[in-house]
Amino acid sequence: MTKRYRGGCACGAIRYETSGEPIFQNHCQCRDCQRRAGTGHGSYLTFGQRADMAITGDASTWRVAADSGNEKIHAFCPTCGTPVYLTYVAMPELITVSAASLDDPSDFKPQAVTYTIRSHGWDILDPSLQAFERMPAG
Repeated sequence: MTKRYRGGCACGAIRYETSGEPIFQNHCQCRDCQRRAGTGHGSYLTFGQRADMAITGDASTWRVAADSGNEKIHAFCPTCGTPVYLTYVAMPELITVSAASLDDPSDFKPQAVTYTIRSHGWDILDPSLQAFERMPAG
């Protein structure tokens, strides 16, 4: 039986679904993610085939340059404001969803913590996770 990942915004105006498996699941402590989440980190599942992600509803977007200089496009619900997914100009095949937007957040299985260089002492994460000062290569 194929696992399906489903989720959406708080008001239900935006929904997504895929049977693809995430290629990376992480907590990110960069300043962009902190601001976006309103806390010390964001939690994400990244999927390698954006084309396999069915999305319904119209998201609003904003762009920000990552440390690499590449643009990330943040998509959120214009009605309730929920951050739902991210896409990447330099890697258009990828799509990242917010772990909190999953219908079943227990589907999130973090593998790593990224951007620990921006972490705060009050944002304590699982010490058994592999930690990276920035985004790991490859």
